[in-house]
Amino acid sequence: MSVLGRIGSGWRRLERAHDAVFVARWRRGLRREARREQDVLRALVLLESLGVDNPVAYETLDLLPYLVADVHAWHQRMGAERFGDPGVCC
Repeated sequence: MSVLGRIGSGWRRLERAHDAVFVARWRRGLRREARREQDVLRALVLLESLGVDNPVAYETLDLLPYLVADVHAWHQRMGAERFGDPGVCC
């Protein structure tokens, strides 16, 4: 193996060790926070579609088609096996 190959291999090992020590421990928390933000957005859009006043109603109206695709995973994560009337969601 050439000197450059050994340096590259050592660098990759160093990057993996850095990721394991500094990045991996925060990854779960970052995913949880992103999921929480998505849940808040879904709840706002859903409440708006049910007629509850929303201060950002105009902007969330464009998001309704995207919400339909996410409702199933969202309500399962919230603990409900079924959501909505028959034929509406699950």
